Formats: sequence, C-alpha cells, structure tokens
Amino acid sequence: MRAAVFDRFGPPDVLRIADLPDPEPAPGEVRVRVRAAGVQPFDVGVRRGTMPWIKVGFPQALGQEYSGVVDRLGESAVATGLRVGDEVLGSTMLNGHASMVCVPAENVVRKPDRLDFPTAAGLVAAAQTASGALLELGVGEGDVLLVHAAAGSVGTVAVQLARLAGATVIGTASPANHDYLRQLGAIPVAYGEGLVEAMPRVPTVALDAVGGMAIAQSVKLGIAPERIGTIVDDKTAAEYGTRVVRAGRSPHRLAEVVALAAKGAVTMPIRAYPLSQVGAAHAAVESTHGRGKVVLIVEP
Repeated sequence: MRAAVFDRFGPPDVLRIADLPDPEPAPGEVRVRVRAAGVQPFDVGVRRGTMPWIKVGFPQALGQEYSGVVDRLGESAVATGLRVGDEVLGSTMLNGHASMVCVPAENVVRKPDRLDFPTAAGLVAAAQTASGALLELGVGEGDVLLVHAAAGSVGTVAVQLARLAGATVIGTASPANHDYLRQLGAIPVAYGEGLVEAMPRVPTVALDAVGGMAIAQSVKLGIAPERIGTIVDDKTAAEYGTRVVRAGRSPHRLAEVVALAAKGAVTMPIRAYPLSQVGAAHAAVESTHGRGKVVLIVEP
C-alpha cells in the first residue's frame, strides 16, 4: 500500500509517500481501501514534534479520518453486518493517510449513497468534535452561541448544528469568510482586538476553536465560565476557569451528523489535494485561513 510518512520532525516537506506492506485485519477488524482522508491540526502537530505525549516511531504515518470501501473482513467482523464492498467512514489513529487502513468494525459508520467520499472523510473529526462540544455546553433553543474560528471545519459544523438546535449563532472569521458564514446562518464578526466592541448580540455560550485571546474575550462579554468551552487552549481555560470540551469519538454522533449531511442539512466545503501532494495539504492546514476541510484524495 501507499502511505504518507515522515522520518524526522519538521516542516511539510519532511513528508513523503512510501510503499508499505498491505495491512491485514485482526479479529473484529475490517480493512478499508481508502478513497479520501481528512487532514487535521493534530496531524500537523505530530509532524512538527510539538505533541510529545504522542509516541512516534520513524518512519511515522499520519491520519485520523478516512472514507472508503471495505475490502476484507477479519475474523468475527462479519457479525457486525458489514460486507466487502460496503462504503464506510470513520476515525483511526496515525494511519489514515494511506491506501488501506484496518479499523475495528464496531467503530465503522456506513456512508450514505448521497454523500461523496471526500465530504464523508472531511466530516469525521469535525462532526464528532462539534457535536460533542455543543452537547457538553448544553447549546439549545434560545441560546446565542459565539463560535470563534467559525469558518474552519469544526466551526462550520458547530454553526449548522447549533442553528438546527434553535440557537442564534455569531461567528468570528476574517472578512473574506463573512459571506460564507452568512450562508451557514451565522452572524459574522471580524476576529481580533475589537471583537468585544463589535459584538452584535450578547452571547450566552461560546465555543473556542482557535485559542489565543478567544477565551479572555468570551469572559469579558459576560458569558458564564461553565458555558465557555475550548477544544484547543487548555492552558488559558485553566487560567480563566472555563471548560475544555472534548467529548471523544462517537460513531453514533458521527452517524447522526452524516445523516444530516446526506439530507443537505449540514454542508462541508472541501479543499482537495492528491495524496502525492500531502505536504501542500499540511501547509494549507497550517495557514489557518481556509474555510471548511482539507482532504487528501487517496484513490480517485
């Protein structure tokens, strides 16, 4: 199989495509021929070496999100009802940027026919992160949710799910992405020093997907600390007594969001790169300026 790997920590150009032995599914696993794979800031951090709690062994592979087609079943995996040829998606750990991946059958989510492979892969992490964060923060009818970095992948899903739950949403983004946020149903505001003064409504809850000054600004707006959640800035959350919201992976929550996407109720813009351009894909994620999700096309 082909896989994106790196042999030392560093910038995107340390990544290369390697030929590795095809993996074989263990009992309870299925092997998926990967069609598309999402690229996360997590992958960037591992490649840079800024996440020392993640153990790596060179050559190290990357990738937490995949979509593709089941091509082999491990022993007892048939009991899950999955069959060779099923189109699926799901989470994995440091092996998704490859042409094949073996994953526990119980964690696999079936891909609806109306959802293409790149969009399916692009929803995996964002759907689980956003839905879990909104659940932990109790976002619902009558809330005014402030989403910091609303044009990113997690922000994109959070805006739409919050709107479906009956909340009003204010989203921070660069001016170039304000029309995009309006299309999602959010009220856009520019991020930066003047955010508090520019706030069009008084938020009741905030979700931080960018870090930096976002938590301090949310506190200054008068939002209760227990209703300010971050997915990226544990240190500042501890300083202000706000929350870190990481509900963890959930195939059930992922399936719910994927079903909404198949109906057109949740959308995710995709910026696609072929697997051979994995370095460019990482650079795009590092820029933090794009909207939606960066996805690798592994097999057209």
